[in-house]
Amino acid sequence: MTTLLQVRALDAFYGDFQALFGVSLRIEAGQVVAVIGANGAGKSTLLQSIAGLLPARRDTILFDGEAIGDVPAHARVARGIALVPEGRRLFPSLTVEENLVIGGQLGRPGAWSLDRIYELFPMLRERRTAPSTSLSGGQQQMVAIGRALMSNPKLLLCDEISLGLAPIVVRDIYARLPAIAREGLSLVIVEQDIVQALAAADHVYCLQEGRVALAGTAGALTREAISAAYFGV
Repeated sequence: MTTLLQVRALDAFYGDFQALFGVSLRIEAGQVVAVIGANGAGKSTLLQSIAGLLPARRDTILFDGEAIGDVPAHARVARGIALVPEGRRLFPSLTVEENLVIGGQLGRPGAWSLDRIYELFPMLRERRTAPSTSLSGGQQQMVAIGRALMSNPKLLLCDEISLGLAPIVVRDIYARLPAIAREGLSLVIVEQDIVQALAAADHVYCLQEGRVALAGTAGALTREAISAAYFGV
């Protein structure tokens, strides 16, 4: 398989506070990777670093074989990295469709268009003229995923997409992920739910206090081993 993203000994800081300590991981083209851990483990910090929202040394992040650790966030979107942020962060003054259209402003070529997003999430077509604030939490999450896909990324970063949603809604959203991966994307899913992570991912990384505590294929790792790494016991 071709390596799409490589993170090499990444440290990350918020001012004087260090959140990541020498984190390394590898993501292959077409692979679904889950990054799991408790609150404060560094999961969101890792995604923000990959997306360019936190500074990093140039050679600590490689994408498509090029060092991008010091490349600004907007340039990483242009190269094919898209982030679905925690909390969705839709534009409240815009409609569903306007939020989606914004995601495609760079005009990267690819399979994802408004029609394709509406095929993936049919309920969004019905609500396309509605204010984004009028949607349920699950529908808003679908808009956030659709907005990121509209940039036609090679790598989709999903930060806590199940957070605060009812289990039936979470299952519905996770059921769409295989259709997204079939378009040739690689996905990184940050998740606290061990069961969801194992079901969705090809490979799993478990972070604990800013370090990789465990890594392996989803089929080879047991829930017991992941739980031990997750809780640091």
